[in-house]
Amino acid sequence: MLLTAALRAFPSIFHPAALRLLVKTLFLTLLAFLLLAAALWGGFHMVRLHFGWGGGGLAEAVATTIVLAAAAWLLFRAAAMAIMNLFADDIVTAVERDSYPRAAAAARSVGWSRSLALALASVGRAIGWNLLALPLYLLLLATGVGTLGLFLIVNAMLLGRDLADMVEPRHPDLPPLRRGSRWLLGLVSALLFLVPLVNLLAPIWSAAMAVHMLHGSRRKAI
Repeated sequence: MLLTAALRAFPSIFHPAALRLLVKTLFLTLLAFLLLAAALWGGFHMVRLHFGWGGGGLAEAVATTIVLAAAAWLLFRAAAMAIMNLFADDIVTAVERDSYPRAAAAARSVGWSRSLALALASVGRAIGWNLLALPLYLLLLATGVGTLGLFLIVNAMLLGRDLADMVEPRHPDLPPLRRGSRWLLGLVSALLFLVPLVNLLAPIWSAAMAVHMLHGSRRKAI
C-alpha cells in the first residue's frame, strides 16, 4: 500500500496548489534559516568581543557556517514540516478533491489555531528528540553508517506522526493509520529528505502520500 501511495502521490507535486505551497514552504524555511544565521553571527560576535578573542569577522563567519550546517542537517526537515503543517489543508484538500471527492466533501476543516498547535508540537518534538539523540549521533560517527541509521529511525517516528496529524483530524470518522504504516510512511519521508533536490519536494510528496495511505487503508478495510 505504501508503494501505491507513493506512486499516486508523485503527480500531486505538480498540482497548482502544491506548487504554491512548495514556494511558500521553501521561502519561509529559507527565511527561518537566514534569521538563525543572523542570530548565530550576532551571538558569536558578542562572545568574541566580550572575551577579546582575535580572528575578526572571518572567525565569526566560519563558526556561524559550521553551526548553521549542523543545524540545517538536524532541523531542515523540522522547519519545513512545521511550516507545512500551517498550510497542510491546501495540499490535503487538493489531493482529496482530485482522488477522493466524497471524502473531501465530508472533511472537517482543521482551522488555523489547530494547524498552529500542530506545527509548534511538530517542531518541538523534532528538536527535542534529535537533541536527545545527538550524543548517540556523535558516538555512532565512528561506525560510518550508525548515525544515518539512528537518524532515520528517530525521524521516521517523528515524521510518521507529523504526517498522520496532517490528515487524520480532517476525518475523525476514519480509523487512524496503524502504527506500522505510520512508521513506514515516516521512513520513506525521512529518506526523501536525505536526497538532494528531492528533499525540497519531500514535504509536499509526503503529505500527498499520507492522504493516499489514509484513504487507501479505508478502501482496503472495506
